[in-house]
Amino acid sequence: MHVMKTLRIVKEEDARRVLVAEDNTKTRIFLKNQLELLGYDVVGLVANGKAAVEKAAEINPALVIMDIKMPELDGIDAARQISAKGPMPIILITGVSSDDIATKAIECGVFAYLVKPVTKKQLEPAIKLALARFNEFRSLKEEVDDLRDAMETRKLVERAKGIPMKRCNVSEDDAFKLLQTHSQKENKKMREIAEGIISASKLI
Repeated sequence: MHVMKTLRIVKEEDARRVLVAEDNTKTRIFLKNQLELLGYDVVGLVANGKAAVEKAAEINPALVIMDIKMPELDGIDAARQISAKGPMPIILITGVSSDDIATKAIECGVFAYLVKPVTKKQLEPAIKLALARFNEFRSLKEEVDDLRDAMETRKLVERAKGIPMKRCNVSEDDAFKLLQTHSQKENKKMREIAEGIISASKLI
């Protein structure tokens, strides 16, 4: 069994050390400049997925932002390898937004993604979202020790959160807290609660 590494809580104010992986030079420099303007410390700047994996292991950043299409190793596979060594908040940059990409991203340890062209206005909300989702994922670790099970649970929880968000117009944070409350009241694991909500939604 693959036992998951210990997960740390990443607070917004502590998430200043960022690794950027982007093969396009102009975009890479743009991201670096905008992140620094927002007060982040870009501690790693690489141009391909393989280098991203190696650099993440070397410098242990608080956050990774990388493109999905890169030479040697794409962003999805790089995210999978980084997460396998020790899960951390990862933001993926993609040219197209789709449910398929979102599902693959969750399975590989990605906590948010940006759609090109990336703007300064998009960056900070995406970082906050990635940190919030990572800390949610950390709370799931209390229920499962296997990384694959934790990823599967997170995928179900993300689907379940979307149901009250859409039907009750609540925030993502409130939707997660709703699931947590049900979990505690019914003395059931988050995965069971998520599966119940998803099943019930199919009947309506």
